Amino acid sequence: MPSLKDLRTRISSVKATQKITKAMQMVAAAKLRRAQMAAEAARPYAERMDAVLANVAAGQAGGGPALLAGTGKDDVHLLVVCTAERGLCGAFNSSIVRLARERAVSLMALGKTVKIICVGKKGYDQLRRQFEKQIIELIELRSVRYIGFENAAEIARNVIARYDGGQFDVATLFFSRFRSVILQIPTALQIIPAQIPVADATVKPAEAKDQAVYEYEPEENEILASLLPRNIAVQVFRALLENAASEQGARMSSMDNATRNAGDMIKKQTIVYNRSRQAMITKELIEIISGAEAL
Repeated sequence: MPSLKDLRTRISSVKATQKITKAMQMVAAAKLRRAQMAAEAARPYAERMDAVLANVAAGQAGGGPALLAGTGKDDVHLLVVCTAERGLCGAFNSSIVRLARERAVSLMALGKTVKIICVGKKGYDQLRRQFEKQIIELIELRSVRYIGFENAAEIARNVIARYDGGQFDVATLFFSRFRSVILQIPTALQIIPAQIPVADATVKPAEAKDQAVYEYEPEENEILASLLPRNIAVQVFRALLENAASEQGARMSSMDNATRNAGDMIKKQTIVYNRSRQAMITKELIEIISGAEAL
């Protein structure tokens, strides 16, 4: 049984840990508001970009740009796995890595070649244990305080340059979509070839006649050649913003749980300490009384 000094030391260390987790919870709560607003503000733009691409692609002739038509093969897959640079955020990083790992394993089982770009140190640390040979690059954003569009554009240019160089056929983006503080949804989004939303099949012919017919200047192919690279950057930017909000939400939730667990542990250790102390006092009193009676 531990001594009273050991119990006091243990209680003090848990109290110190509780102060740290409480502080981290408050910091995450303060950062969450800003990150959540940025993620929610990026969603309409990304959705509208998809709608514009769908309208332009519906009227374009021929196969279209390579980013839309693809290479005609799916032998080599590039997985862009976006995770956080820091831990202590529950299962946030692990859930994204798990989804990417399952996709990689299933592709390799089909005889496909898999290449991985890790955006974030935590995802790299987990994936390199099993896919060290498949990881071709690590992109760290530890020094970036606030995610900007230029950070996403740089990642998009990197991916497009590799695609133009014939290094892969299909690219998929992995991130966590923010729903709430307690719910973050791991998501896989194919960005090359671009997945254009299908037109709504429920539109009636009479309603379709009333819809406007657009004439594009320049031609649709030229517009798509300009919009598709930007769309990739927009999707990457949206993924980074969703990740930032999900990370802070997951950290806030996990640190709250850690603070509660520390409080429960302190209560249990305090009870053990008080019982041990009472037992020692009782033992000393019995020894004193027994000695007095012996005299």
